[in-house]
Amino acid sequence: MKKVMFICSAGGHLTELLKIERLFKKYDYILVTEKNKISQKLTTKYKMEFLIYGSRYYPLKYIFVFIFNFFKSIYLFFKYKPDLVYTTGAHTSVVMCYLAKIFRKKIVFVEVFDRINNPTLSGRMVHKIANLFIVQHEELLNKYSNSKYIGGIY
Repeated sequence: MKKVMFICSAGGHLTELLKIERLFKKYDYILVTEKNKISQKLTTKYKMEFLIYGSRYYPLKYIFVFIFNFFKSIYLFFKYKPDLVYTTGAHTSVVMCYLAKIFRKKIVFVEVFDRINNPTLSGRMVHKIANLFIVQHEELLNKYSNSKYIGGIY
């Protein structure tokens, strides 16, 4: 059975990712997101691992959070050895996508639905290495080369 790591930041990115939960059962999966009150409640329903929540808007604290999450991402990658990394983005997923690229694993990145005209930072960082980069609005096709528009999938 194919091993898939579904990874995203908490909040809207996680909400979008959970819209495809029916796919989880088809794979040996792990769901990785940031730990908060809402995501912790999901452990009864999903196989999960957590990273520390961090916001770029608090740069000093974020440096330490990023360093911790960087090393934990490496640990999780080798613990689960995914064949595919599927993400709806934000900073939590970028390191994992680059690890997947280094170890020749597949990467699927779905740009979040609320981005219509402007790409996300994580999207800009990952789109060149993703095997499949999906946008949910036609307006983003000209922002991301080699992206696929398939409409709103969530």
